[in-house]
Amino acid sequence: MADFSLNEDQVQIQKWIHGFAEDVIRPAAHEWDEREEFPYPIVEEAAKIGLYGWEFLMNAFADPTALTLPVAVEELFWGDAGIGMAIMGSALAAAGISGNGTPEQVMEWVPQCYGDASKVQLGAFCVSEPDAGSDVSNLRTRAVYDEANDEWVLNGTKAWITNGGIADVHVVVAAVDPELKGRGQASFVVPPGTKGLSQGQKYLKHGIRASHTAEVVLDDVRIPGRCLLGGKEKLDAKLARAREMGHSGEKQPAMATFEATRPTVGAQALGIARAAYEYALDYAKERKAFGKPIVMHQAIAFKLANMATEIDAARLLIWRAAWLSRNGGFTNGEGSMSKYKASEVAVRVTEDAIQILGGYGYTREYPVERWHRDAKIHTIFEGTSEIQQLVIARAISGMRIE
Repeated sequence: MADFSLNEDQVQIQKWIHGFAEDVIRPAAHEWDEREEFPYPIVEEAAKIGLYGWEFLMNAFADPTALTLPVAVEELFWGDAGIGMAIMGSALAAAGISGNGTPEQVMEWVPQCYGDASKVQLGAFCVSEPDAGSDVSNLRTRAVYDEANDEWVLNGTKAWITNGGIADVHVVVAAVDPELKGRGQASFVVPPGTKGLSQGQKYLKHGIRASHTAEVVLDDVRIPGRCLLGGKEKLDAKLARAREMGHSGEKQPAMATFEATRPTVGAQALGIARAAYEYALDYAKERKAFGKPIVMHQAIAFKLANMATEIDAARLLIWRAAWLSRNGGFTNGEGSMSKYKASEVAVRVTEDAIQILGGYGYTREYPVERWHRDAKIHTIFEGTSEIQQLVIARAISGMRIE
């Protein structure tokens, strides 16, 4: 049975990351949001203390309760979502490798997504395309096997990629057999310095502006056969089953990664919501109107009460989903529930925080407008809110709802 009491190690990690978020991330958040550049100096500071690194990620993955990662991510994003995404962005590539690769591939490539304190490296997970966002079963990026040279040749364009083009290691999901749609896809590692991979346009975004997001262009990118995650024998067997039976019974590589990370993405949104709620609560206690602190007016008090309730509800869904991912698996779309709820809560709570601050909340002098901008992406990326509802609806009905 699930027990959501944090153990001593988890409490210490929570305090440690909160301290880093408060002392290092928050003071730099406004600057890097305005610059819209990857915050290398902050990520380097995180690497020095062991927060940005594959060891921390693997220790978190090894936690049998699975609560360590969402606890850590909530504190990071309480500090700032853009910088938090810069620190956590490589984790998606690492998750793609861990979820689809052999043990040998995991040991070879995951550390290269991070580098070390003396030389920070980045990873990027490349799935979405200009014409395939939510519909990842129709990827146009192709991977063709060159048997004579034991190489895979990748061609296509990926869109909306965190760390795209600036990463050292790119994990690319591509179609091997397009007729099989999602069942004909595989994941590949593109090693550092591989010719033919380049950055396309860099997106100028509404929020999380300290996180680098860009297109990744693959033009006759040749990679060794060993860079196919899981190996060719496993892929050939999966494709054969899919052709023979009409389905392979196996998860799509992209979906397997997203399913595992949804509670963590929910924790990102939760951190933003909590930051806005705490700031609005403090402001409401100090700001006076009509002769008393505005928190003493029901219109404000009830808004704050609802914010607190929704945040706690979202956290419980996230922790339940995280625990289930390690202890029995999802049965009713719990991973999607947690991401859906937390994302929607973050948008509402940050909007309410702006309302509580009034005109001040709408200015860049105060952080709540940035948190509102940062929150919105969570209803869009790694599965829109509508896609989460679709996953949940299919799970609870047992039917193929379109």
